[in-house]
Amino acid sequence: MNVHPARSTTPEETAFALRTAVEAAVQAPSVHNTQPWAFTIEGGEIRLDADSGRRLRVGDPAGRELLISCGAALLNARLALLKLGYEPRVRVLPDPDRPALLATIRIDGEAPPDEHTRLLHAQIERRRTHRAGFTDLPVPERLVEALVAQASAEGARLTPVRSEAAVRVLAALTGAAQDVQSQDRVFGLEVVRWARPPGSPRGDGVPAQAYPREVRTDPPFAQRDYARGHSWGHAADQFAATSAGVVAVLTTSGDSREEWLAAGQALQRVLLHAFAYGISAAFHSQALEMFHLREFLRQEICSGEYPQMIMRLGFTFDDTPGVRRPVSEVLEER
Repeated sequence: MNVHPARSTTPEETAFALRTAVEAAVQAPSVHNTQPWAFTIEGGEIRLDADSGRRLRVGDPAGRELLISCGAALLNARLALLKLGYEPRVRVLPDPDRPALLATIRIDGEAPPDEHTRLLHAQIERRRTHRAGFTDLPVPERLVEALVAQASAEGARLTPVRSEAAVRVLAALTGAAQDVQSQDRVFGLEVVRWARPPGSPRGDGVPAQAYPREVRTDPPFAQRDYARGHSWGHAADQFAATSAGVVAVLTTSGDSREEWLAAGQALQRVLLHAFAYGISAAFHSQALEMFHLREFLRQEICSGEYPQMIMRLGFTFDDTPGVRRPVSEVLEER
């Protein structure tokens, strides 16, 4: 990409570009749709902070999933600036004395957007998380390879799980973790905090219409129990969509906060590229929230790399709308 020195951009143009970037950032996926981010625009810069009040204190005590979520938001902001013709300059974890400050973004010259940037940017508001089975339509191998390349571009590794035995192991560990977590009252209450009943006006959490009442996949991948005994969820046609799809694991070579943010950016780049070709993703992080299961996966399935997300990819007819908080709730402009 050819980057040219920035022309004399007016304060109004800069403010518009940065606000547009934040509007894109808030469309990112996040664990339980917690949207654990806060933004400040000041002095021609966006500051991305972690909102610790939205961290899962039981399920995510180290903040790994929070940072992955914020990394996805960071990728969206970068794409929005690139789409406007600006090159973003990003500093990740710029101040060791301010651990909540995850990144800063400034405009650093002009760069005409390429076709792939336009393609990814167009999916930001369209992409949705899927929480059920997929149709039997196969995901083309060339597309799977392209998704692997997208993750690599952000410093992470996406590994499609080819072995049926390994897929069964991932499904079994997901089910085991879900069963253990469902018996933990405190863990269950934390999940319930982010479950939204039908008709809820909240702009965060998981709405009742965002998952089916019953999920069947082959092999069975357990879903989160957001309903907790209620008859929530939609009546999906489970007989037409029971495939597990392509199972894949996103990993990083290390397990630092910087690599969690990189994993989030890689995850979002994969999701946007996939959605551009009609592929949706379902996430399974239950086993990764339990230290011993995550370590087992690292050693036995992930060749020593650190698993950051387990996902399934496939075709679906699901078009459930997502919910997001308004930008005014997460953005301070000074």
